Amino acid sequence: MTYIFDESVRSGVLGHMNGDHSDDNLLIARAFGPDPDVESSTMTGFDGDGGEWLARTPSGEAVEVRVPWPGGAISERPQVRREIVALYDLACEKLGIEARPHG
Repeated sequence: MTYIFDESVRSGVLGHMNGDHSDDNLLIARAFGPDPDVESSTMTGFDGDGGEWLARTPSGEAVEVRVPWPGGAISERPQVRREIVALYDLACEKLGIEARPHG
């Protein structure tokens, strides 16, 4: 059964990702979505199985991107950060971009 995080966790993570990591959202959508040329991406949700982004193509089409967590299913707040960082690293690798260090 898929774990559903409570609203405070979801709003905190989404606010942080969309406020501070919009470039990371874009890289994840480009690497794992159907169109590597998307121009923008917003993280719209997540659960214990993966994250969700809404990306915009150059023509303005909205594309939903769902990506499973690289480490498998999760159920604790600290695991969300770990899995998003892992997705970012994998996206950079897939796109041939050097990932920034994580602190």
